[in-house]
Amino acid sequence: MKPSLVLKMGQQLTMTPQLQQAIRLLQLSTLDLQQEIQEALESNPMLERQEDGDDFDNSDPMADGAESAAPAPSKEESYQETTPTVDNLEDGEWGERIPNELPVDTAWEDIYQTSASSLPSNDDDEWDFTTRTSTGESLQSHLLWQLNLAPMSDKDRLIAATLIDCINNDGYLEETLEEVTESFDPELDIELDEVEVVLHRIQQFEPAGIGARDLRECLLLQLRQLPANTSWLNETQRVVSDYLELLGSRDYAQLMRRTKLKEDELRQVIDLIQRLNPRPGSQIESSEPEYVVPDVIVRKHNDRWLVELNQEAMPRLRVNPQYAGFVKRADSSADNTFMRNQLQEARWFIKSLQSRNETLMKVATQIVEHQRGFLDYGDEAMKPLVLHDIAEAVGMHESTISRVTTQKFMHTPRGIYELKYFFSSHVSTSEGGECSSTAIRAIIKKLVAAENAKKPLSDSKIAGLLEAQGIQVARRTVAKYRESLGIAPSSERKRLM
Repeated sequence: MKPSLVLKMGQQLTMTPQLQQAIRLLQLSTLDLQQEIQEALESNPMLERQEDGDDFDNSDPMADGAESAAPAPSKEESYQETTPTVDNLEDGEWGERIPNELPVDTAWEDIYQTSASSLPSNDDDEWDFTTRTSTGESLQSHLLWQLNLAPMSDKDRLIAATLIDCINNDGYLEETLEEVTESFDPELDIELDEVEVVLHRIQQFEPAGIGARDLRECLLLQLRQLPANTSWLNETQRVVSDYLELLGSRDYAQLMRRTKLKEDELRQVIDLIQRLNPRPGSQIESSEPEYVVPDVIVRKHNDRWLVELNQEAMPRLRVNPQYAGFVKRADSSADNTFMRNQLQEARWFIKSLQSRNETLMKVATQIVEHQRGFLDYGDEAMKPLVLHDIAEAVGMHESTISRVTTQKFMHTPRGIYELKYFFSSHVSTSEGGECSSTAIRAIIKKLVAAENAKKPLSDSKIAGLLEAQGIQVARRTVAKYRESLGIAPSSERKRLM
């Protein structure tokens, strides 16, 4: 075959750097976006934050002959004349700006504002230094702190520290006493009885029930720390010690037969057990709180739902007009090329932010328009919604809608929700309509809350009640929705009234 030249026409999508940047900013969460903006401000001198009260003028100094009206050299001269430096300040003026010594009986904070001056004083009753500055405490550190306060020999303290390391986050001892004893150096000559004695010491620490080897021991440890005059204490200890399996299976008839307790008495015993904590270690919260910054705020005004961006989470940026004025069109020096590139990157970044805000606003507005019933009446009025519906309404691709709704939050009068919360599959109704899966979950939760505790509703019964309302749902679907709500099966929801 001979080589030949062929002319073809075609269309091809090219991922330009500008498009890549816009897509990357679009899928960032609010906190990640703020970090990205801060990095851009630190790396690009052409970018600056728009402060409150400043006239927002994001016009391009390099466009429409702006440079010809004010040549760069004159701007540099005027900038040098108006900006004081160390060289052009007189000695007297320099001395007035920074004093050599502070006046007598004054502090540095009295003359210069520091970041610490913004903190409330110690006399402020509403100021809680611990909750604002401390990190979460782990269960092991909490137990070690109590261990340091307990009088104990060095050998017992070593055993106690080893046992504390074997306690999981729920407060249970994961290793057996034999395994703990074998882990020590044989030269220490530590016996099993010594380890068990130290374990009993640890089990007296707070929170109550810590260091237990199973649920029965955990509950008994908490019961032993209750006052001796607590009502039904002896009966409760007997039920937990001997009949915990019957209580777990909710075989109340067999339980009353074996304990010789009447129904009212057994109810008092169960009520005392339910006040105990089966996971005592969970009382010590080791994780730090996570905060959610909403991207969109929805409020009702004159019977209309208004959608607006959270301006505090969306900082405004602009091109620094002074630095941009230094860029010369006909200059190809290294400094001018650097400044020109920085100016172009600043324009792209601002344009990408504006595109992100506009897309987020369009999507949020369509979601609110579609889910007005949820905003007015709650979860039961949620309508089925998929990404294709919003993509078709705003004229964008479904992948773009997926990026916009990921890790973006909406603040409504009913709470803060992720945008993906408003999307749910649908179930057909007997009247030919559709019902959202979120609405079905809300109805199931409402039915379970109103059920008779002696005879809880089974999944088949719930499916029948939903069918009576015109919602055709299979029993397996009801079980799936019930498990997603964290609702136990009917056999475990049975209560002794």
